[in-house]
Amino acid sequence: MGTYNIPRNVKGEGRFLIIFSMKGLAFTIVGIIVGLPFYIILKSVDLQIPGFIIAGIFALIGFIIGTFKFPQIGAFKFSKKVGGEAIDDVIKRAIMFKRKGNKLYVYTKEEKKNG
Repeated sequence: MGTYNIPRNVKGEGRFLIIFSMKGLAFTIVGIIVGLPFYIILKSVDLQIPGFIIAGIFALIGFIIGTFKFPQIGAFKFSKKVGGEAIDDVIKRAIMFKRKGNKLYVYTKEEKKNG
């Protein structure tokens, strides 16, 4: 008698607290670390609540970057090219492109081969 694999739903098994994937959790922690100096500065001048809100906003931005995909909006030419890709991948490629000083050449007309 042969053995058979039974298909099962494994989509949510790599998540923490239902919403955090490993990458989303890492980006959220980075966002908190970026927002922490604002919290410390505002706490020192007796504005603890606004500092906490600013740190939370940075954490939310980190979560969005690490979790969501770039939407494909037909009105924007840029979103047609990167629609459906993870936001962090798009940001990483843009930084690497600017960092190396690469140039992009786009040919709009095809050359006809004689022969």
